[in-house]
Amino acid sequence: MDRELAARCLAELGNLTRLDIYRLLVRAGPPGLKISEIQTRLDLAASTLAFHLRGLVSAGLVAQEKIGREVICRAQYHRIDSIIGFLREHCCEGFEDDLPAEAGRRAG
Repeated sequence: MDRELAARCLAELGNLTRLDIYRLLVRAGPPGLKISEIQTRLDLAASTLAFHLRGLVSAGLVAQEKIGREVICRAQYHRIDSIIGFLREHCCEGFEDDLPAEAGRRAG
């Protein structure tokens, strides 16, 4: 995952309404939820929900599938796993290797 995509996804989740939507979809599991169910459970106006879903879908955090007249929304677990992996990529490695050659010599 690149920095720009990670930042975009985290920005989408930085909004309380979008975070609530995403957490609700995670709770629903792989079957997902109909848009009408999300709207009812979170007590959101249809236009507000549509606005927030658009951001989550465009960031790849939520997928939508039209089945008949209904639209099912599902959390995209691989995307959030990628973000977490990106954040933890260099966990606990320290900074020794990041020092420029000059700084390393002065410190010693």
